[in-house]
Amino acid sequence: MSETRELVPIRSLIEGCWPGEWGSDPLGDDGNCVVFRATDIDSDGHLNLEGGASRHVLPPKLKAKLLRRGDILLEASGGAPDKPVGRVALVDQPPQRPSLTSNFFRFIRPVESIDARFLLFQLVALNRSSAIWRYQQQTTGLINLKVEDYLGHRVWCPSKARQEKIADILSGIDTAIEKTEALIAKYQQIKAGLMHDLFTRGVLPNGQLRPPREQAPELYQETAIGWIPRGWDVKPCDDLCTRICVGIVIQPTQYYVEDGVPAFRSANVREDGIDPNNFVYITAESNRLLVKSQVKAGDIVSVRTGYPGTSAVIPPEFQGANCIDILISTPNEKVRSEYLCDWINSSFGKGQVLRQQGGMAQQHFNVGEMRELLVALPDLNEQERIRGKIKSVSDKLAIEKALAEKLQAQKSGLMHDLLTGKVTVPTCDPGRADA
Repeated sequence: MSETRELVPIRSLIEGCWPGEWGSDPLGDDGNCVVFRATDIDSDGHLNLEGGASRHVLPPKLKAKLLRRGDILLEASGGAPDKPVGRVALVDQPPQRPSLTSNFFRFIRPVESIDARFLLFQLVALNRSSAIWRYQQQTTGLINLKVEDYLGHRVWCPSKARQEKIADILSGIDTAIEKTEALIAKYQQIKAGLMHDLFTRGVLPNGQLRPPREQAPELYQETAIGWIPRGWDVKPCDDLCTRICVGIVIQPTQYYVEDGVPAFRSANVREDGIDPNNFVYITAESNRLLVKSQVKAGDIVSVRTGYPGTSAVIPPEFQGANCIDILISTPNEKVRSEYLCDWINSSFGKGQVLRQQGGMAQQHFNVGEMRELLVALPDLNEQERIRGKIKSVSDKLAIEKALAEKLQAQKSGLMHDLLTGKVTVPTCDPGRADA
């Protein structure tokens, strides 16, 4: 017999759906419970059990609304115009303290015949689908989930044995993603620490960093940007670039086309290089007219607003591309492009950018500020050695990020195939058609 793919409403899979409770501020102590909020969950169904706010809830309400392992939190209010309300998160471990969810949430409890992980994945998939927009209700300054309509949404629900198998597969990918993301975070910390050491101690011809200043103060000099090795210079970017300008601000209706010459925007500039996703394009004729904002291989492009100072080097394949409202710098013979880009992206460069912005990350990073940005400058050979060490860690980061993207894509495809019954999985009870 073939497996049935009949759809059932979500409400038939749960014991109930109850509102949360915010309670009151604890008086002189840590309160009698923890209340989880929107900041304690993510879009992948994870709940930070170490988060939450300490609150005081009246004992009868506390007893009635205690969360337990297997409960699912459902975001009922919040969201944004481009981000629907309806995120979910699973209580996958018994909370260490009495725990509730806030009054902006509901919590649901699967019935005995339902694997909580399977239901969670179904609800995560729903939140990522276009169907979730049917259940949004806009009010003044807030988006509410039409909970009753939401609970009527129909999903595929096989036997519990098959639910468990599907949940095991998807949970396994989740674990691989979490481990990869932990490695990414580790390499990012290593890179940040390494860049600090490299830009304050440099790299000797033997490949070793200079001894720290505390051990060999005679090797260092104090400058406007702090202590750096003797023999290094401090130069403003204006002395290190033949060109610093801003890309043309283009009206889309005037220049944009579906295909043509790529034009970089802030979204395409990342510290690990140019992101080719979501390019906009202009015609070859427009590109010739907008010659001022064309780039060549080795130029540096820097974000002006949002994450000001974030910079990337233009690779050869984008020679002749154009730029929209981002800074363009052309390094001269005194500095290697990759070294200057790494410096701007480091805490030393970004620190100057943010000081110029007065700590306001949404302000513009302007041409004048870029010209004045100070750079610690060793000779070209040492710049190359410093860049080599940074690249070694950056390459490892790139490998892990690519793996994370691959795993995310694999998970997305499997969620679609497994949660709809399009692809079946074997279970330990092959005698059952719906097992």
